[in-house]
Amino acid sequence: MNRYCIGALFAMLTGSLLPQAASAVTGADAIVDGVLMPAWLERPGVRQELTPGTVLQNRDRVISGPGARVRIRLGDGSTVEMAADSRLDLNALGVREAQVFTAALDVQQGAVRFSTGALAKNHRQRAVNLRVGTLTAGIRGTDVLGRVDAEGDRICLLEGSIAVLHPLAEALQIDTAPSCYLAPKGDAPAPIEAVTAGQLASLAAQTALPAAPPPVAVPTATPLAAGRYATRSGRWAVELATLDSESATLSLYDRARAAGYPVRIMPRASAGSGYDYTVRLTQLPTQSEAAALAVQIADSLQIASPVVVRH
Repeated sequence: MNRYCIGALFAMLTGSLLPQAASAVTGADAIVDGVLMPAWLERPGVRQELTPGTVLQNRDRVISGPGARVRIRLGDGSTVEMAADSRLDLNALGVREAQVFTAALDVQQGAVRFSTGALAKNHRQRAVNLRVGTLTAGIRGTDVLGRVDAEGDRICLLEGSIAVLHPLAEALQIDTAPSCYLAPKGDAPAPIEAVTAGQLASLAAQTALPAAPPPVAVPTATPLAAGRYATRSGRWAVELATLDSESATLSLYDRARAAGYPVRIMPRASAGSGYDYTVRLTQLPTQSEAAALAVQIADSLQIASPVVVRH
């Protein structure tokens, strides 16, 4: 085994080939808080699996796959939750004069929910815009969901108030919640529609990331698949395999990453003079989540049963 390859494997272990972790940064503008896999981060020239604790940067793009969810904590204490099959561009992230937090959240596809929450309401002044296709909402402190689909571009106010702009309509202040504002494809927006309790529950379920092993999904919501949920505070892991061959290790690593599992390689000295390599997926919140994921990985990658460990 040559020294270059050993160095590459250790780089995978230490995370030098991964986005900067939240533990290494204070005062980050955006941090990935939880992921229901698969999900990806795109930066200029880079696309890789999204992991909890990843510090996001200005002009990053976050993509959620089928059945996935992503939760992001912004620097003002607010939360951004992504539904399955969604694409979100993060722009204008930062803090300007008078400590005003800024962000432009551009929903290219799918659904995204922005919520200030109890901890964020008095955290800091903010100037956040949510762009959903042709609709743009100015947010100063509220709970709002935006969705882009075949029907059109929709912004739903769940709590608070927003100012909404559309190229074919006058600026509109929406103060009545819950309600939705729809701009059909290629047409001016329709009148504001009230939202029923059932519709509100369905909208919320589309972006919600479970705090425990996922429950049965509500009607019309995308089903959540058990065993793919990872958080920053997760202490359980799945070890796919421990191998003594570098080529076999890299092959399994590549297969797992291609399937949407953000694994890492853990090298350690073997009993002889060489190394063994463990391919591991970490940050799972519960033992049951890890066990469900182990079954899922064994089936999707056609490997022997992975091992569940606490780390």
